Amino acid sequence: VSVSNLVETLFMLLLEHEMMVVQPTTVMHLDNAMDMLICSSLMSSLSFLGVIAIDRYITIFYALRYHSIMTIQRAVTIIVVVWVVSSISSTIFIAYDGKAVILCLVIFFLSMITLIMGLYIHMFSLAHQHARRISSLQRKQSAPHFTSMRGAITLTILLGVFFICWGPFFLHLILILTCPEKPACNCYFRYFNLYLILLICNSV
Repeated sequence: VSVSNLVETLFMLLLEHEMMVVQPTTVMHLDNAMDMLICSSLMSSLSFLGVIAIDRYITIFYALRYHSIMTIQRAVTIIVVVWVVSSISSTIFIAYDGKAVILCLVIFFLSMITLIMGLYIHMFSLAHQHARRISSLQRKQSAPHFTSMRGAITLTILLGVFFICWGPFFLHLILILTCPEKPACNCYFRYFNLYLILLICNSV
């Protein structure tokens, strides 16, 4: 995500300041190629965040069977499938550019958000219950609160950074679908480069 965004931003700046002269058709082809790269990297990045959440879920709820469920071969297969599907999808999206594409990206984003939040909240609730049981056995009343707070802070950081970095970009896409002509929406559209910088920060 970072590399593709940086390359496109640099390319746009060079064109704007007339430091690079390119034929309009070449610019269009390069723009399509970079849009495809950005789209595929965005989709794969979101997909991998979902896959990591699923992997952590398996680690906690199927701890004894984890190594039989998540083998190296399956892990490699998942990585390849995510990249291939993301690349094919992004190629189709760029070929059939339009509001339907933006709608698909927004639905995909909301689906991944729901999946990730659902899994992490379930894991956190299990950890909270586990801490309470240990505390009741050891007769220490302070332990569950401390463990719960530490878990809550970790979960807040994970999801908070994710929302801060990805939220503005996908709000931009949602506004393109819902109110592209309104002055308030047009004002929000002006800061698109800032939203791309946030995506780069998230990758870092």
